[in-house]
Amino acid sequence: MNDVAQPESQAAPSTWSRVARRVRVPLGFAFAVVYVWLARPTRTSLLVGGLLLVPGLLLRGFASGHVQKDKELTTSGPYAYTRNPLYLGSLILAAGFAVAARSWWIVAAMLAMFAAIYIPVIAGEERYLRHTFPDYDDYARHVPRMLPRLTPYKTQQSAYSSARYWKHREYQAILGCAVVLGILVIKLVW
Repeated sequence: MNDVAQPESQAAPSTWSRVARRVRVPLGFAFAVVYVWLARPTRTSLLVGGLLLVPGLLLRGFASGHVQKDKELTTSGPYAYTRNPLYLGSLILAAGFAVAARSWWIVAAMLAMFAAIYIPVIAGEERYLRHTFPDYDDYARHVPRMLPRLTPYKTQQSAYSSARYWKHREYQAILGCAVVLGILVIKLVW
């Protein structure tokens, strides 16, 4: 998705979609505490999990440099392959952290959060995009919601912009990953 902030009055998102959008960040911080508590990292799990974080961070960074929230329907860059590269990148990050933690409880909690929070948020964003951008239906028919297609969708000619990357503060994902990995390393050592 274009990970947009949608005005409440447009596209009438469901009640749970609105609630899920509001609670996902605070819930994420609460989950981080539980995550650290339940994590049982090893050197191997940290290495493999850390390596899985790289493509997730790259995808999120590339997507954030293309998306122009609320201004146009973004179909360039990774949006030519999947409608939700930011969320796909987040799922890859979650997989990396799940491997690093070595806990089935964490995997179960991540899956539950995705089902309860992110699926409704994505649905709400799709309603907003469908209402806001007339070309969205055609785009949605040709580009998968999450798993990427192999060939690019007919795309607008919009180049990656590092200014958009910084404007969307995507660097915070890198900092967050580094902090959590650092905490896991400390937990491993102690």
